[in-house]
Amino acid sequence: MTTSQMPVAEGLFTWPPDESTPLRLIGSGCTACGLVSFPAASDCVRCASTESKERLLADRGTLWTYTTQDFRPPSPPYDGPETFEPYAVGYIELPGELLVEARLTEPDPDKLRIGQGMRLTLVPYRVQDDGTEIVTFAFAPAEEETP
Repeated sequence: MTTSQMPVAEGLFTWPPDESTPLRLIGSGCTACGLVSFPAASDCVRCASTESKERLLADRGTLWTYTTQDFRPPSPPYDGPETFEPYAVGYIELPGELLVEARLTEPDPDKLRIGQGMRLTLVPYRVQDDGTEIVTFAFAPAEEETP
């Protein structure tokens, strides 16, 4: 049983999310050329300006493309647990901003489609020895109910 939660890394998403600060990815926008980046960056990769400002990104987008991992990879090089759960990763297009690569909550390719509406959510990443649950961001089909 977990006693608390913490983010997988500081500065990737708003933490802890609540009514006053809903879950959002934290990106940056270059004030010189307008490039939006995720994760947030102090220097622009397009124009090398140091005039980037932190900004919250959209929490909804569309599935641009995806792939699924349906079987446990061979070992070596895979050194994860023997039990394997299929998963999916995809690129989510955040309107007017950028594409974000992320884990998807739905591993079944028959339930995913290019152009599908997606919403930002949190998922368990791992549990530490002290019971603290580490969480990370993912995208879920927008038609799914919020857990």
